Amino acid sequence: TAKANGASEVCITDIDEKRLEMAKAVGADYTVLVKSRDGQEVARQIEEVMGQKPEITIECSGAPPSIQTAIYATESGGCVVLVGLGPADVTLPIVNASVREVDIRGIFRYVNCYPTALAMIASGKVNVKPLITHRFKLQDSVKAFETVAKGEGIKVMIHCA
Repeated sequence: TAKANGASEVCITDIDEKRLEMAKAVGADYTVLVKSRDGQEVARQIEEVMGQKPEITIECSGAPPSIQTAIYATESGGCVVLVGLGPADVTLPIVNASVREVDIRGIFRYVNCYPTALAMIASGKVNVKPLITHRFKLQDSVKAFETVAKGEGIKVMIHCA
């Protein structure tokens, strides 16, 4: 989606190697397996793999260490967009963000995005089919939820037909 909207390079971080493999398969240029809760350390890994700090960082988990990483990883004058919703209060490296003039923006996900998302899928700009890794019939819903609880798959679908 980032590339469909003009990003020239995309780096994805995750704690799950399988998700990183999927990200690479659908177009991510770089991946970083997160093994540390130290935001500065992970930010260094991102910069090392990309060869520079990203201009825009989109944080989607809401996990405090990930939010901190996003701030440390973003280039001076860049922008961090907080999509993920985590705890109500989070400790941020605010002085770091301030002196480097990193903008921090919140977004309430899902608001007014469906028409754009559907248009991107309909036009073929974004292919979401590879993200659906499991499909279950309605009568197998418990299995679907168990699959998610085990951390398997990317998107698990339950067909109601």
